[in-house]
Amino acid sequence: MQLKLQEQSHLVFGAGLIGCYLGGVLSARGLNVQLVCRPSIQQKLLDGMQLSDYLGHKTTISTSSLFTQETRQNYAFIWLTVKCTGITQALLDMQAHVGPQTVILCCQNGLGSEDLVKQHFPNNLILRVMVPFNVVELKAGHFHRGSQGHLTIESILGNEHLTQFLVSLLNGDLLPVAGCEQMSALLWAKLQLNLGNCVNALADIPVKAMLEQRDYRLVIAKLMQELLLVTQALGIALPRVTSVPASWIPSILRLPNFLFKRVANSMLAIDPNVRTSMWWDVSQGKATEIDYLNGVIVEQGQRLNIACPANNTLVQIIKALNDQTQQIANRPPIAASKLLNLLNNTHK
Repeated sequence: MQLKLQEQSHLVFGAGLIGCYLGGVLSARGLNVQLVCRPSIQQKLLDGMQLSDYLGHKTTISTSSLFTQETRQNYAFIWLTVKCTGITQALLDMQAHVGPQTVILCCQNGLGSEDLVKQHFPNNLILRVMVPFNVVELKAGHFHRGSQGHLTIESILGNEHLTQFLVSLLNGDLLPVAGCEQMSALLWAKLQLNLGNCVNALADIPVKAMLEQRDYRLVIAKLMQELLLVTQALGIALPRVTSVPASWIPSILRLPNFLFKRVANSMLAIDPNVRTSMWWDVSQGKATEIDYLNGVIVEQGQRLNIACPANNTLVQIIKALNDQTQQIANRPPIAASKLLNLLNNTHK
């Protein structure tokens, strides 16, 4: 797809924290972009948008053209940024915006949600996107990338030029971007890091504060160890998405606090305000993506006859919260020692 800069048309569909940050970067790069988001988010952006990151990069963007009421059906690119739980409805709502040449980029956490997109739009090119960083809203309209990592776009045989084109289009200080040919393995590696999202939701504290407590890290290490057993059985070699190999991460998490702080500086090099998307869902009484994260480990473990009790326990706890939405606002956090004891008792 050889398009000139002025011919680009991008739609960020379901713009929340990640989608607004991505849309802001697209706009800052001089591209023709529009956002589809909730009215409450649009209201926050009436006076413009600010972008910043943990390295000190920042910019300000006019939002006057981001919400014009267009019905075009030939967007060149649609960035689908809704959560896994919202995909079914989103596919119906974005139908009018998808033309025969539209490329759909799936920016979801976890594994498997892109299958729904491919079923709904079987004739369109669907590319998976891995988003490794967190975004927080520091104030209305100010979106802050609080952790490291390259947004990574799938490169498919025969369409490598398209991925290279998108990387060159977007890559910059505020949004480092890369391409990847082994996307399935990369998403499994990303899933390993996302297994702690549910722990953060139950701890009810920022990610950095969570990682500073060894018992929470021991819980996450148990979750990750089960994933490593599953990927080994599947013959999946996990690429390195952190400064150390995937197989080392559980051992590093188990280190005493004083050693962990020395060895794992990059894990703690995140904005102290960052919380995971599952924390936001649980705190607001919304359905979570647990089935696409820890639930994938449980499902694959059952197929392979590999016990995954730690992930199964966390899945059940999160689902129980979803069944008690009216009580979530007053739910006390689960202390690290209590959560660890719960998993240890599950193993007995």
